[in-house]
Order: sequence, then C-alpha cells, then structure tokens
Amino acid sequence: MGIPYYIKALLDPHSYPGEHPQKVELRQTHISYLFLTPRHVYKIKKPVNFGFLDFTTLEKRRKFSELEVRLNRRLARDVYLGVVDVTGRGGTVSFGGKGRVIDCAVKMKRLKDDTILEELVRKGSATADMIEKAALHIARFHRGAATNTYISGFGEPGMIARNTDENFSQTLDFRTRIIPRPLFERIRKYTNGFLRKNSSLFSRRVDRGFIKDCHGDIHLEHISIGDVVRIFDCIEFNERFRFSDTVSDTAFLSMDLDFHNRHDLSKILDKAYFRATGDRDGKALMDFYRCYRAYVRGKVEGFKFLEPEVEGEEGLDAYINARRHFHLSGMYASGGFRPMLIIMRGLSGSGKSTVAEGLSKRLFFPVVSSDEVRKGIAGVPPGEHVFEEFGKGIYSGKTTERTYREVINRGVKTLKAGRSVILDATFSRKRHLEEAIDKAREGGVQKGSVHIIECRAKDTTVKERLQRRLDERFLRPAASPRGEEVVSDMRWEIYMEQK
Repeated sequence: MGIPYYIKALLDPHSYPGEHPQKVELRQTHISYLFLTPRHVYKIKKPVNFGFLDFTTLEKRRKFSELEVRLNRRLARDVYLGVVDVTGRGGTVSFGGKGRVIDCAVKMKRLKDDTILEELVRKGSATADMIEKAALHIARFHRGAATNTYISGFGEPGMIARNTDENFSQTLDFRTRIIPRPLFERIRKYTNGFLRKNSSLFSRRVDRGFIKDCHGDIHLEHISIGDVVRIFDCIEFNERFRFSDTVSDTAFLSMDLDFHNRHDLSKILDKAYFRATGDRDGKALMDFYRCYRAYVRGKVEGFKFLEPEVEGEEGLDAYINARRHFHLSGMYASGGFRPMLIIMRGLSGSGKSTVAEGLSKRLFFPVVSSDEVRKGIAGVPPGEHVFEEFGKGIYSGKTTERTYREVINRGVKTLKAGRSVILDATFSRKRHLEEAIDKAREGGVQKGSVHIIECRAKDTTVKERLQRRLDERFLRPAASPRGEEVVSDMRWEIYMEQK
C-alpha cells in the first residue's frame, strides 16, 4: 500500500486554511499519518486492520477520532481541539475546507518540543523532580479513573493471557528476522508461567479495584512537562488495551525510561508512584508488565518496519527499535533490567570513536572518551591540538595510567547508577582491559553484559583519516562532516610508533 494521493497533497501549506504555514512536516506511525505545522498537529488514521484495531472505513476512523478527543481530554484538555474533515475540491485537498469529504483528522495544539519528556531525556536535561512530578500526576489520574464490573473483568488472568497470546501469535513471522527464536520462546515461557503461578494475585487486583479505564500508552513521547503535566495520545481503538491494571499503565513509562538508558530515573518513577499510591501488591507485577510493554513496543516497531511505505532511515530505525525492545523484554523475563558495558578498542584512526558515536546515538549510551579525559586531566581544552612526541607530555606513561584509571572509574560510576556506558580508548594493554571488566563486574555488571568491539583498518585508510582530521581542524573546520571539534591529536608518525 503506497501513500494515498491526498496525504501527499496535504504537504502543501495551502491545505491549512487560516494558518498557511511555511513548512509542513509529515511523520508516520504504523497506524497514523501526522502533519505538523508550527501551531497544530493533525492526525489521520491509516485505513488498516491489525486485528486489534480496524480503521478500514471512514465511518470507523471518524468514530475513533471522536473517541480519541474525548478520552484524551482527561489528561490534556487544552491540547485536543476536535475532529476536522479532510476535503477535496477542484484538485486541492485541505483540512476543514469545502468540497467532498475524503477523510477526517484529529486536530491538536502542538506542544513545544522542549517540553516533551522524550526530548528532555535524550538531551540529558530530564531531572528527578520532573519524573516525580509525572509520577504524582499519573497516580492522581489512576485514583480518579473510572472502574466498574465490566472494566474490572479485563484484569482477570484469562483476559491478560488473551492479550499476551495475541502478541505472540502476531509476531510469529518476526522470529529470526526481527526477534531471535530462543528469545521469543524465553519471553513466552516466562509470561505464561508468571500468569499461571500468580493467578491469585491477579484476581486480588480485580477484587481491590485496581483495574481501571487507564491511558494505555504512557511513554516518554506522550508526556509534556511545562507549566503543567500533559499526557496525551491514549489508546482509543481497543478498550482491551486501555482497561488494565493501573500498574500496567505505569510500567510502560518505567520501561521506556529503561529503553532510553535511564534506569536511574525509572527507579525514581517507581518509588514516587508507589509511595503516592500505597499499592504494595503492585510492585510484584512491575517486571511482568514491563516485559509485556516492551514486547508490545517491539511488535509495533516491527509492524512499522514491515510496511512497504516506510523506507530508508525510518525503516532502519523501526527495525533497530524493534530488536532493542524485544531484547529489553527478554531482560525483564530473565531477572530484570541490567546495565551493559561496551568497550571500544583499537589503534587511533581505526574508527572506534566513530562507531562509539553511532552506538551512542542508537542506544542512548553515554561515551567516556580517553581523548577527552586525558585533556581534562592536563587542563587542555578538547579542541586544542597538542604536538607531543610519542610517550611524552600528556601522552607520557604516567598520564596514560591516570587517564585509564579515570576512564574506568567514570564508566563504573555510570554503571552503578544503573546506566549502560561505552568506554572509548585504545586499550592496547591487556591489564587495562581486564581492569575495566573486573571493575564493571564489581559494580554489578553481569558477565554476559560486557561486550568488546575491536576496530581495525588498513594503514592507507588510517593515513587518509588522520590527514582529514588535520584538515578539519586547521584548514577547513566548517567542513567537518560531524560538525564537531576534533579532540584526537593523533598524527601519522605517532600512529606508526603506537602500532
């Protein structure tokens, strides 16, 4: 299924009467097209049927669009402005114009990007206070959320098993291609076993009124923290996914913080939420529901990856996100979240820093770079070039030992906080490598969670790279492909001595 003609037509700024934005951005999920202007967001549901949702007719899309507005006004009243028609007339397509009705859209006020919790986490500016504020907001919502006998029935073990079984049946074709078969079986075995062993706990949750009309999709991208907390984009298309245990609702956000490598913040969220609710039984269900939520996200990203209209970088992102969510689900099924240590090693110019940067971008792992640490110890600005002979000055044996000690200590400190980390250094001496691994294990990192990546390159390739670095630093710094200052001082003659 390609992109419908009217979706492409809505990229024209003239399609927005009374607004006429200079630029329109189109984003996609597996079930929606999102049009972003400076002031508004318009969401059009895709005419798809995944079994758990059916948007195949305009009548159904309108019904669920209106329900989406009503439900989301519970937690973001001023954001949801209503449902508007998509109309066509005389070869033009517009929102709320005259002519034949082609489709409909949910119209929302666009929130500032710098208030979205996902952006704040990615930039490292999310604070404990923000997370506690979100936790208290969710706890208040859960206390007042609707419940009745019908809603409570969705917390029965059989209904939960229906949801989890559906996940596994819908991802059978993912095996090998997106999720390894052993991981698939391990998660399924854990899920079924937990439901069987804890049936009385699930029934008790029903009896005590913890099954409510929740949000169903609370993750970082759906939370705005500004003057007030706004949580938007709840599940409207299937009450099975919204009528749930309140802990399942909170577990989604906790899992998403772990996915973004902020286990330190997920622990703060859990503590604040359970302190506010006094829900002691709920703590025992967190890993189960985090496992479930991570699997759902893996499934959703897998569906997106398999859509023929999702291509290029967007398709690659969906594939990697699916794999990572399934891996995270497997962690919860095997004892809970645990941090990972990645050690990048190799000679200067071998590409290890470039790979480290790429991994950091994909995995949200911070990088501890020996180049930056070394200059910090010496009091030298990162971008300042130091012309030292091999083994002299800031590259002396004494400074090198201090550098490795500091790199390892910073890495272990990050790991102890519950966050995965990448150490980027030559690690040419075995004892430095062993020390990093030993210290990481002392910090609680399990044996299978330490990974070493060694980069190698031909001398001709290294020579070209080192010359390019010098050019970026001295001759044309504005032409640097990464747009960042070059920290490494490596030169060809030093590289040969190092080698």
